[in-house]
Amino acid sequence: MQAQEQQQISPAEYLAGEREAEIRHEYFAGEVFAMAGASREHNLIATNIVRLLGNQLLDKSCSVFASDMKVKVKKKEKYSYPDIVVVCEQEEYEDEHNDVLLNPVVLIEILSDSTEAYDRGDKFSHYQGISSFTEYILVSQYTFKMERFSRQPNNSWLYTIYQSKEDILSVEAIKCSLPLAEVYRKVQFSRDGSRTVRTLSNNF
Repeated sequence: MQAQEQQQISPAEYLAGEREAEIRHEYFAGEVFAMAGASREHNLIATNIVRLLGNQLLDKSCSVFASDMKVKVKKKEKYSYPDIVVVCEQEEYEDEHNDVLLNPVVLIEILSDSTEAYDRGDKFSHYQGISSFTEYILVSQYTFKMERFSRQPNNSWLYTIYQSKEDILSVEAIKCSLPLAEVYRKVQFSRDGSRTVRTLSNNF
């Protein structure tokens, strides 16, 4: 994530503007970053995962949200839009608007060339400051590949990779499964390996 210009605003100013904005923005350290639109494959994968998890969570005390739910990292004064969020038991929100979640359990990001380094690096590091957060799942939109990071009792993270259409990723924190064949249903991988680039810009 890279800012094109400095524009320091308060969290309150960010939230007030964001609730009126036509496009989504993330907030970190006083700066606001506009989020670009997603590709067909990105949207299909997100829809497939929400459907799979939603069906499995129908009779459980957990809810799954797509990309319009903000998550706050209190320690960093950071507001992000994960691609998919799962929260369990009592949902905790920053205020009465119920659009800034404080206690996610599972966070899922669908990777692109332009955001992958950020999703793996600073974004994951920031998310780790949320005490309720226990599983982080990264999903490629270019090939069969999903990665799971699971928080251990000593706050280390156990890494598991899934790279076959026959693989099934187990989301242990919520007792759900994500078969890769279903996650990637109707997704069309490029034959020549070309990729659509998404960008983040600072333009609130």
